[in-house]
Amino acid sequence: MFDIDLMSRTPIYEQLYKKVVELILKGVLNEQDKLPSVRSLATELSVNPNTVAKAYNLLERDGIIYSLAGRGSFVAKPDKLVAQEHILESFDNSVHDALEMGITPDTLTQRIDSIAKEREKEAAT
Repeated sequence: MFDIDLMSRTPIYEQLYKKVVELILKGVLNEQDKLPSVRSLATELSVNPNTVAKAYNLLERDGIIYSLAGRGSFVAKPDKLVAQEHILESFDNSVHDALEMGITPDTLTQRIDSIAKEREKEAAT
């Protein structure tokens, strides 16, 4: 569920942050769901516990999760605006990267349209 790409240029804590937001938006994680402990998730992903703790701290700072001493971390009441802002920020970064790599705005627009059409077809079935 919390898969990360160890070869990515994106820091692991950012990947974890984005993954939690994605899982909430997709309804995989719901309000009040308990997240894995820092130590257990770090072990599962073979990363430093400080990396997981950093992601959790940022998630808590942004009101996406909350922590209870001795009980763990839980999904907070979803704030779609906060989550959407993070998704759009990630999208903006990807667009900048694509443009730097020479991908044209028309190609990006076509790609977005194609994905939107796929989603509409999936929703209709």
